[in-house]
Amino acid sequence: MTVPNRPQRPGASLATPASPLYLREDEIRRGIELLYFGYTAMVRGADTILAREGFGRAHHRALYFIARRPGLPVGELLRLLGITKQSLGRVLGELQDKALVEQSIGTADRRQRLLRLTDAGRELESALFTELEASMAAAYGEAGQSAVTGFWSVLIGLIKPEDRALVESLRQG
Repeated sequence: MTVPNRPQRPGASLATPASPLYLREDEIRRGIELLYFGYTAMVRGADTILAREGFGRAHHRALYFIARRPGLPVGELLRLLGITKQSLGRVLGELQDKALVEQSIGTADRRQRLLRLTDAGRELESALFTELEASMAAAYGEAGQSAVTGFWSVLIGLIKPEDRALVESLRQG
């Protein structure tokens, strides 16, 4: 169903638009603050594990996305992370040096480099996920299903429309 006089964008819901009250500067700032502090609190435990390994959040993000899509091409990981080739090269080099990630050559396109986690990489990523999962599950349980669905809608709205298909592809595995 299309709402008259309301443009539809891919991935957009047909929900009623937010009240102008939520579009005021103080409301926008409140949302930014909550997003910032919520994210910081959520990743605190994972950051501790990463620090023990000598890694940072870029390493965590690489491990996470490679775990979500074994055989992920390096080019897609670059798009998902939104970092430079040089930065990704450093991160992947460090993960490979610690035998957490391995690369193989693509079968259809031999120029492709496909990424997979090793057993040790899956173990580390699982420990990191467990830290995030506990925080998210507690917050989801406290907020309730309709709030979670609304939260997802807001987060999807923050993703550039041209990147939404790539993000959605993570769900299909």
